Amino acid sequence: MTDRTTATLRIGSKELELPMFSPAAGPDVIDIRKLYSEAGVFTYDPGYTSTASCDSTITFIDGEEGILLHRGYPIDQLAEKSHYLEVCYLLLYGELPTGPQLEDFQSLVTNHTMLHEQMLYFYRGFRRDAHPMAIMVGVVGAMSAFYHDSTDIRDPWQREVASIRMIAKMPTIAAWAYKYHIGQPFVYPCNSLTYAANFLRMCFAVPADDYVVNPILARAMDRIFTLHADHEQNASTSTVRLASSSGANPFACIAAGIASLWGPAHGGANQACLEMLEQIGSTDRIPEFIDRAKDRDDPFRLMGFGHRVYKNVDPRAKVMKQSADEVLELLGIDDNPKLQVAKELERQALSDKYFSEKRLFPNVDFYSGIILEAMGFPTSMFTPIFALSRTVGWISQWKEQLEDPKHRIGRPRQLYEGETLRDYVNVEDR
Repeated sequence: MTDRTTATLRIGSKELELPMFSPAAGPDVIDIRKLYSEAGVFTYDPGYTSTASCDSTITFIDGEEGILLHRGYPIDQLAEKSHYLEVCYLLLYGELPTGPQLEDFQSLVTNHTMLHEQMLYFYRGFRRDAHPMAIMVGVVGAMSAFYHDSTDIRDPWQREVASIRMIAKMPTIAAWAYKYHIGQPFVYPCNSLTYAANFLRMCFAVPADDYVVNPILARAMDRIFTLHADHEQNASTSTVRLASSSGANPFACIAAGIASLWGPAHGGANQACLEMLEQIGSTDRIPEFIDRAKDRDDPFRLMGFGHRVYKNVDPRAKVMKQSADEVLELLGIDDNPKLQVAKELERQALSDKYFSEKRLFPNVDFYSGIILEAMGFPTSMFTPIFALSRTVGWISQWKEQLEDPKHRIGRPRQLYEGETLRDYVNVEDR
């Protein structure tokens, strides 16, 4: 970040010079940190759509061009040539690992996948019909009660231990939440399997019949993890950073991120997209729903199209579509009605000027739900898998913030529109 020039703000007869910075990529930034102290005013930006809360070196998004970079590497290259644990290393440490570094990192993660045995009792405290996300929020938050040796955020070594533990244990936490939800016995991790294959086995193996992981399904699962690993300062990541700014322990911060992700406007979009495809039902009904989406008086919207950040094609969507084709062909369900509806809906929408003018293109959620359903996951597991994938992004952002000497406790301002000073009136006089 370089100091480029200044911006002049005129408030009445007073002028204020505000520094401007040029980032490595993206638009210039006006530094308003001293705006209130020097001018007595502050900005109003609901949703923080024009406000940078931090500076970061982890992920860059150019929504206009449809670009997503992790530490400078395009997401499509990482999804095609790399794998999730290598991307985890990249996000955490800033560079792609050497062969020995990757081997050591994978070994470290693999050897920390077990959960403390007493956490079994914590799971059993939930109702059997508890949503897996509710279980994950509780279990991750409770980790600070089990792992006291990695909660001191001032200690770099403890931060490192907490980071590895969260990445390693989240597949086990998510898989056990699923097993508990459907009433099946927990399956313990298997160190001989890859990260994605191990997760699939913990979800689908049973004592009476072990689950042999198909490498194509494991690769598709790994891609889903990779495509969701980090996405800059979204709602859940900002939640993690805000919780972290108070000095909260890492497990509490990640639990807060999971809770934020649970919202249907954030992590539940792929489930909503799958439900929409079920509602459409067949390709001959697509024109009806496209017309409804274009009708301003109709509340119906095409789920899986458009994005808060991307005003061009979501670079993750192309990779997800390819994975959907591979998975459904492998499972012998390439004639899946939802897939046929999805492909035809995408074709008709992209050929319609309305969607191109509104810049509504398919996003990563459009095909991910189809893949997860084909693998055997119920919709209740879609968001937990998202949380599992995003854990490394949250941890990387958490570490970056704690290591930033400029970081302060988050304290947004407000535009107050309530009552001004009033005198208290005794109850008998009201």
